[in-house]
Amino acid sequence: MLTLTDNAVSVIRTIVSQPEVPDGAGLRIAAENTNTAEGLTLSLATAPQEGDQVVDTSGARLFLEPTAASVLDDKALDADVDEQGKVSFALAEQ
Repeated sequence: MLTLTDNAVSVIRTIVSQPEVPDGAGLRIAAENTNTAEGLTLSLATAPQEGDQVVDTSGARLFLEPTAASVLDDKALDADVDEQGKVSFALAEQ
């Protein structure tokens, strides 16, 4: 199962704790016509879609579309925020 680094937990919690984001929201990762990590998209979602795997690590919620969950099964998600406030996510092997 996908794991999250402490940085990823912190960044995701910051994103979903914004006042305009409803309670229970998370980030959703979906596969776009591919079975590789290069074909994944990440978006803000108010709730998981049917069939999504939910990963909740210390309040950082991720919703994984079934194909994405398979692709990410042995991965770790990390996040970074640059000096301008731009967020970037990266995958690594567990």
